[in-house]
Amino acid sequence: MTNSDTIGQRVLWTLLMLMLAPLAFAAEFWDLPPEVPPQQYGNILINRLSEKNAVKPVSFSHWLHRRKYTCRVCHFELEFNMQANTTEITEAANRKGQFCGNSGCHDGVKSFGHNDVADCNKCHNGDTNYSKERFASLAKLPKAEHGNKIDWGMALNRGLVVPKKYLAVKPDPLVTFKETLVLESEWQGIPPAIFSHTPHVWQLDCSNCHPDLFNVKKKTTQHFTMVANLQGEFCGVCHMKVAFPMADCKRCHPAMQ
Repeated sequence: MTNSDTIGQRVLWTLLMLMLAPLAFAAEFWDLPPEVPPQQYGNILINRLSEKNAVKPVSFSHWLHRRKYTCRVCHFELEFNMQANTTEITEAANRKGQFCGNSGCHDGVKSFGHNDVADCNKCHNGDTNYSKERFASLAKLPKAEHGNKIDWGMALNRGLVVPKKYLAVKPDPLVTFKETLVLESEWQGIPPAIFSHTPHVWQLDCSNCHPDLFNVKKKTTQHFTMVANLQGEFCGVCHMKVAFPMADCKRCHPAMQ
């Protein structure tokens, strides 16, 4: 090997390190939460009232439901808050057709209901790994590096999952906001985040984000930082526990190498 070859290799290696530096820096600097097994990502325990009433917490799997329904169905039409354990869900309300007991959900017709004791453990099991055997049915969906290890957006675009957008309340067909926002990074060397409204409008109602999480007027939201996101605010309401996690840096910062 000639001296010029050695120098060339060093230059290439240096360039490669410089390209990878922002991503490595982000991963090392930020206090990213540990990743759980793919079959558990998006699974939560609902325990606002369960243990107070001497029953096990409810385990809820987002990946199990997102194949069938958009986020809007639960977090707009059925009136579940975006934050877990902040909605006053009761067994009495479910039996009256509210929340999970809504017609078209766990009403005893579309899916198991609330009247057969044999079905109680399907929800009240206190185990976020309860449905792990069913995760294998998603094996053919497009792959991702983090979270469930599933690229749900690609699966949706390819028609591999076709979730219902409503049960009774149709989305307004006139709401087709498609603006893409470029959000400059607060850290030198980190490229901007690119936010597209299109996939979010498809899944959510505008009121899920505005005005509680973000002001409607651009660039008027205060304290929007990466630290706040990692603490479960703003984008972190979804992109920490259900949608792809913050560790998947390039999904928001596509120019990051």
